[in-house]
Amino acid sequence: MADLRVEELSASTIVAVNNLSLKPGQERFVVPESYAIAATVVNPATSWQRVILDGDEVVGFVSAGFDPEAPQEHFRSVLWRINVDADDQGRGVGRFAVEQLVDEARSRGFDCVNVICEAGEGGPEAFFTRVGFTPVDETEYGEVVAEIRF
Repeated sequence: MADLRVEELSASTIVAVNNLSLKPGQERFVVPESYAIAATVVNPATSWQRVILDGDEVVGFVSAGFDPEAPQEHFRSVLWRINVDADDQGRGVGRFAVEQLVDEARSRGFDCVNVICEAGEGGPEAFFTRVGFTPVDETEYGEVVAEIRF
């Protein structure tokens, strides 16, 4: 993990993103990357999709949106998804991705980033809490809305 960096998602990295592996049980918390990518590229001006590389190897993916005019406040600066390859989880890759996202949000004039995630054993809520997100609400579907302020 000596050489972590972020790069914009591209044609040369999308295959590696689609091949990121999951730990057993994590698949119920994510949809295939291709669907998620297609769903979030509504407006290229507000979409932020990056791969996390360790050297030349894709080890993670982060997708966020920045839309100051979004009707719901928690969608104005939002982390849509973060995936770290199963073999690279627990090495700080996810924390690095969140730090890069926070830097980007700050550079765009935001003072927080929100995330909506499912609660439950093996789910992402514990990770988000560890990296500084605080639960602030719940969706009508029982998902956790959490934020990190800076």
